[in-house]
Formats: sequence, C-alpha cells, structure tokens
Amino acid sequence: MLSGWDNILRNALTDQRFAWEPRKASGDIILVAIDAPSIEQIGVWPWSRQLHAELLKQLEKADARDIAFDVDFSTPSDAASDRDFLHALAEVGGSVILPSFQQPGSNPSAVYINRPLKAFADHSWSAIVNVTVESDGLVRRYPFAQKLETEFLPSMGAILAGQYVPKSPPFLIDFSISAASIPKVSYVDVLRGDPVTLEILKNKKIIIGATALELGDRFSIPNGKVASGSVLQALAAESILQDRALHATSEAISLAGLGLLFLVMVVTWRRFSTGKKAMLLVAMAGVAEAIATVLQAEMPYVLDTSLLHTAIAVYLAAIALDEIDFRGLLSRIAESRFQRIAMSLGDGLVCTDSNYLVTIWNPGATSIFGYEAAEMIGRHFDAICADTNPFSALSIRNAISPGSLARASEIVEFEGRRKNGEVFAVEAGFSGWQGTDGFHFGAVLRDISVRKREAERIRYLAEHDFLTGLANRNTLQARLQAMLDAAHKQSDAVALFVLGLDNFQQVNFVLGHSYGDLVLRAAAERMAVEAGNKAIAARLTGDEFAIAIPLVVLNETVEQFCNRIANAFDHPLTAGTRQHRTKVSIGAAVSSQAGQDADELLSNGHLAFCRAKARGRGGYVLFEHTIREELEARLKLEAELELAAERGEFVLYFQPQVRLTDGSVIGAEALIRWRHPVRGLVGPGEFIHVVNTSPLSDCIARWVLETACKQARLWQLAENGIRIGVNLSPSQLQSTDLVATLREVLDNTGLEPSLLELEVTEDILLLDEHKVLDTFLKIQSLGVRIVFDDFGTGYASLSYLKKFPLNGLKIDRSFVRDLVINSDDAAIVGSTVGLSRKLGLSVIAEGIEDGPTANLLLAMGCEEGQGYFFGRPMPAQEFEKQFLTIDFGLRTAV
Repeated sequence: MLSGWDNILRNALTDQRFAWEPRKASGDIILVAIDAPSIEQIGVWPWSRQLHAELLKQLEKADARDIAFDVDFSTPSDAASDRDFLHALAEVGGSVILPSFQQPGSNPSAVYINRPLKAFADHSWSAIVNVTVESDGLVRRYPFAQKLETEFLPSMGAILAGQYVPKSPPFLIDFSISAASIPKVSYVDVLRGDPVTLEILKNKKIIIGATALELGDRFSIPNGKVASGSVLQALAAESILQDRALHATSEAISLAGLGLLFLVMVVTWRRFSTGKKAMLLVAMAGVAEAIATVLQAEMPYVLDTSLLHTAIAVYLAAIALDEIDFRGLLSRIAESRFQRIAMSLGDGLVCTDSNYLVTIWNPGATSIFGYEAAEMIGRHFDAICADTNPFSALSIRNAISPGSLARASEIVEFEGRRKNGEVFAVEAGFSGWQGTDGFHFGAVLRDISVRKREAERIRYLAEHDFLTGLANRNTLQARLQAMLDAAHKQSDAVALFVLGLDNFQQVNFVLGHSYGDLVLRAAAERMAVEAGNKAIAARLTGDEFAIAIPLVVLNETVEQFCNRIANAFDHPLTAGTRQHRTKVSIGAAVSSQAGQDADELLSNGHLAFCRAKARGRGGYVLFEHTIREELEARLKLEAELELAAERGEFVLYFQPQVRLTDGSVIGAEALIRWRHPVRGLVGPGEFIHVVNTSPLSDCIARWVLETACKQARLWQLAENGIRIGVNLSPSQLQSTDLVATLREVLDNTGLEPSLLELEVTEDILLLDEHKVLDTFLKIQSLGVRIVFDDFGTGYASLSYLKKFPLNGLKIDRSFVRDLVINSDDAAIVGSTVGLSRKLGLSVIAEGIEDGPTANLLLAMGCEEGQGYFFGRPMPAQEFEKQFLTIDFGLRTAV
C-alpha cells in the first residue's frame, strides 16, 4: 500500500529525527581502523595475514573481549602467513568473529557465497556483514541474521552486542548515534603495541576494518553522511547495545491518524476559513511529528507519519491550489531530492553555473580535495585543477564547454590539486543541462592516484627484477632485440656478456639467503656502474646477470671489458655491515650477422659462460662456434648412448688379474665396450665421460654391475671362482641407495660377496666424505671388497688410505709403465707397496706390459698385477678359453 513517494517521505522524516536527537556511542565498542597512516607505514593493501596474526596477539595482550574482523578471509594467501593467522586464532580461543558475505556474479541470477577458509572458521565465529542498499543509495536497515544456503548466520553487529535472534526481521539502525563518537585507534598503533592504545582497548569489543578512503569500503547513510563498512557494523552493534534497534509501529496507528484527519476536515470544511483550515492542518502535522520524534527518541519505535503528511499536503494543495505555484513547488522538490542524492554519493560531485563557478560541492568532493563546501561555493572550478592555464589542453573549461558536452560523453583524466597543495590524478565524467537561469555543468570526480600508482608499480615489476632493480630477462630480451635491429641497420654489432658469481651457492648455504640477497644487490650495483648508462644490465636467474652494449659505444675491446669487469670485483662488495669478496665468471658473445636474434645471442653468451665456469674462478671465455659444435656433438652422443642402452649394444670385456708369484689368475676387471652398429667396437674413453655426467649413468652402471656379477656367478658354479672387479660410478653414490642395490644384485645372482670387488676413484671420495664413509662401511659389512683405483694420481691419495675403510689399492699405470728405467717411479711404487703392506692392504699394479716390470714389482713385494703382458680385455668366452681352462704359465716367464 506504500508508494515510492511515501517511502521517500518516510525515510526523510525518520532521517531528520536522527539529526534532532543526537546521541553518543557507549564506548564499549572500539574501531581498530585500517586508516591512511597505517597504509602509509605498512604498505599497499592487502596486507599479509601475518600482520593480522600479530594484531590478534596485541589485542589478546590488551585483554580485549570480542574481536571482529571486517576483512575478507575467504581465499588462501601464502601458506606461511595463513599458518601464522591460524595459530593466532587458536591462541585467542574462539573470541574472534570473521565475516561471511554474498555477492552477485556476472550472471544476474548467480550469487557467490564467501565464507572464511575452513581452517579459520574452525577457530572463530562466522558472521554476516551484508547490508542492503536501498533504492536511494542509502543504507538504513540491518539484519539480526541472514540465511546463507541452508543455515542462518548471525550478523556481526548482533554477535558483538550479544543478541542473536535468528529469524527476527531487520531493524533500522539508530543514526542519531554519532559515528564520530565511536572510539577509534589506528591499526598500526595497535600492531606496534603502543601502551596508551592498548590501555584504551582493555575489556572492549573490537571491530577491525577499513576506514581509509583509498580502500573504497564506504556506504552512504542518512543526512548526507558517508560511513565505512566497519563504522556501519559498529553503529548497528551500538544500536542493539543501547536498545535502539528501531522497528516501525503498526500500520493501524497510521491508518487511525488518517481517519482522525479525515474526521477533522469533514467537521471543519464548511465552518473554518481557508487560513484557519491551513493552520489546523499544519498544527496537526506538527503534533504528529512531535509525537513521532518523542517516540523515536525515547523508545525504539519509528512512527510512520508519511501517509498523514501526504494527506495533509493533499488537503493543503486542494485548499490553496490557485495560490501556489505548482510548477515551482515540484521544481523545489526535485532540487531537494537531487541535493540529497548528491550529498550521499561516495564520489565527488561538483556542479557549476555557466561561468564555471561552483554551486554544489558534496562530501565526496570534500574527502577527495580537502575543501569544505563553504570554501568552494562560488569559486571557479579551475581552483581544484593543477593546470589552470586557459589555453592548455588540460584546462577543465575546455573539457566542460557546452560544445564538447554536446558532442559526446566521455571520461576525462586530469591532474587535480588538493587543499594542501598535493597534485594527484583525477578521473572525471562531465554532463551539462540547460536550466532556467542558464547552462549548468556537473562533474563526477574520483581520486585514481592509488590506481595509477599500482598500475605503475605493476608495470615496473613486470619489467624489472624485484631484488636488484635491474631489467629482468623479458625486458632484456626485448631491449636486446631492439638494440640488435638498430645495430644491424648501421652495420654495427652488439656485445653480450653473461656473468655469474663464483661459488654463490655456498654463500646461501653458509650465511643464509638474506645475506645472499645483499650480495646480489651489491654485485648488481657494481655491474651497472661498470657497464655505464648506455648498456642494458639485467638479472637472468639466481646469481646470473647479463650486460648488453653496442660495440660502437663500448670504447674498448671485448677482452678489455671482460678484464675491467673482473678487476672491479677484486675489491670487496659491501653487503650490509660486512665486506664480501667474490669473483665473477664471464661469457662473451658478439652478434655476427644481420638477422641474428636476441635468443641466439643469449644462447651463445650462456654457452661461453658455462665454459668459463668450467675452467675455474674469475675467468672469461669468448664465444666460438666450436663451443656450440662440441655441445651439439655431446648431445648427439647422449642420444646415441640412450639408443644403445635400449638396443643392448653395450658388452663387457674382462682383463685378467694375476698373482705375480705363480702367474695364476685370481680375478678379472669388467670393462664396458660399445658395439656400435656403424663404428664397430668403441672403447670407453670415447663415451664414458658423457655417461658419467648424464641421466644414463645410473642405468648403465647398474647394467654393468648385474652383468659382471652374473658372469662371475657362472664361473663360480663352474668351480672357477675368481673375483670380479667393477668400477663404481659417481652417480651410484649420489642418486641411488648403493648398498640396497648391491644387496639386491647379490641376492638375485647368488654371487659370493667376497668375489665382488668395487673399484673407486678419488673423485668419488670427494663427493661427500661423511656419506661415502658410511656407505663404505655398509658395503664391507656385506662382504664386498673396496679397492682404491688409479692410486697416486690425486692430490690427497695418501690421506684417503687412513680416512676410508679400503681393502686394497691399484697403483696407476703411469707409475708402472717406466718403472724399470725411472728411479723416481720405482721409489714411489716401492714406498706405496711398503706403506700398503703396513696398513694391511692388498696391492695390484696396473699397466704391466713386459716381464722385467713384473719381476721388479714382485721384488718390491707387490703380489698382484694386471696389464697387456698377461692379457688384453676380451669377451667372456675368450677369457674362459685362455685363463679358466688352461694354465697361464707365467711362472716360467717370471
């Protein structure tokens, strides 16, 4: 039965009564405001949930009662900060309220429900924070609870007030309670534990929410005011706490008033003059409004007098129709409505007359520019513009001229100036209309400075490395391509340098990643200074950087530039409070031909850099095509080896190991060969270095071990039990459980463990001494022998005899080959044999190629030997034929 006009009048009367009877907040609810100072000190919103966790701890410390967050917790953040916030919720112990809300989707019929993450919800109360915006853009009513999907959830204000009525209808918030009287403290003051602030919060109910203008969480409320969402929740809670949750009286009262009015008018219509009837109607309206005002002020009820006032207005209109300017009245009503809407807008609304003098200035404009309405009414619009030159393209008078408004409606961006002189970006939409007193203009203004800063920051982060501030890889690639295109047009070339800090991983491992970041920043700054402003300096990944510069501006050779950069790092870097010394390895590449793109030049530079890294610390390498050719050859060989493994092209050859005293065969070393379908039999020297550094290493090493053990087991079953020597691959210690593999192979083949001998080299012992030592002890517990291969060629071989559990060692062929004619070699071998015997180690000499060498070794006390003199590596069948079915006859030769 109520019309739209009746709603407007009813709301206006109710709103006005709030202004007549102002109240103060109880002080029992305090707002912890996410305000402009907090954003300025902490950083751009949204903040890490770790900060909210710290805030909860401070509030717990302050003995706050109930804590309500008007902040979205429905989506995951980073795991660490979510975990911190969850711990904080658990410590507070269920006194925290987190918001749930629903919002419309892109489809008008779709509604999305946002709830706190389940982990958070398990340690908190969930409360509805939705409010209904009425048709005039204002928020007036507030629910006790709301149904989300299948359950009723209490509102945040109801929980804070401790009055949750599940199916009670929404109430009218008492806006006579002054929002300014709600105590507020700054988020950042609570976060840093300010004692005065914490004392204020003691035994209080807390709402944490945004009040900063740039966060946009704002609602229009009665009497031309704007409140943030958190303030609105506090007003609702205060209304409940003060028993001011207002409800409308029965419609029967309004109907009774209408009946009384009708009766009075019937009685007086013929008896009173027009003036008296008008006075009587006005008096009745005044009495009704006084009763409604007292009722609304003293009791939580709102008397709807709108129908009565409407009826009185109709009677007055009927009485004085000829005496009232009806058109003027409607105009004033429309203007009043426009004023109310204008004052309630969150955005700035400014209207001017035909001379661009301000006639309307709403609170949103005050929030944006800092001027009160009284300061701006009558002033020129250009007073809020940074550029007031009437001939400038940015002049606002050009943007709002009648001609431009007639052509099109568009959004304009210009630089505004606040009252404090700050210049900022403004977005404006202009309109114009013809009034009775001339042409008028209107502008809806919005502060977009935060949006602009965020867009600029996003663009910067997309183009730069966050840690060092140098260009990132994508930016380098784009700018390098542009540099190449420009250089090729001028028949010039571009030099690219890829640089890396030597042993940087050790910095992170030993001193920590934070210190490593300081080193990277210092290194980047030094590189940028040395490169100069005509070069592009970029960070590629981790500790790898790049510098690109046209040769025409280099003013030195590529080699000189590399030396200069390397020499610059002879001086220590300042990393925090410490001085850090490091070297750089550099790979340089120069564009060679028109059409060469950035990808190819970067690839060449990186290949040269990898070669420099391999050569040692502090060096540089200039790219040559042979580097790429070698890499391509290696890649081709890896592919062929992978196919060889799949096709079973690898075979084992066996070289005899004999006892020098009687020439009997005591063992055989298993040596891999590749039966290539085109090249024939290929020795390990051509491919084993690739195998040991490729993913094939584990697969091939296991095949060698299994095949050798199977063959040794066949010989053992034929009563020719000899030990089998297998070279251990570095990858077997790095990537697999070697002990478990050995146990499995021995179990599967049935080979006696004492017949298996693993040969290890110094590069294996260097991997991880503690891990290697533990592994060797477990291997020996299986009964498997461990022999040190190529003894004498490493820099620390003697120390390893004492450090690691070994069963024997093999003297390298380089000492045995010239043993008879070289006294130095004889001295070394003799000492080694003597030392080994004292340590209880067996000794076998490799590379014996003649009888005199074998005789001399026997005389020195060496009991075992291996070499071409006894037999070359051969297939298993040939080995059996020569050494396991007949006597070798070495004794006569010796």
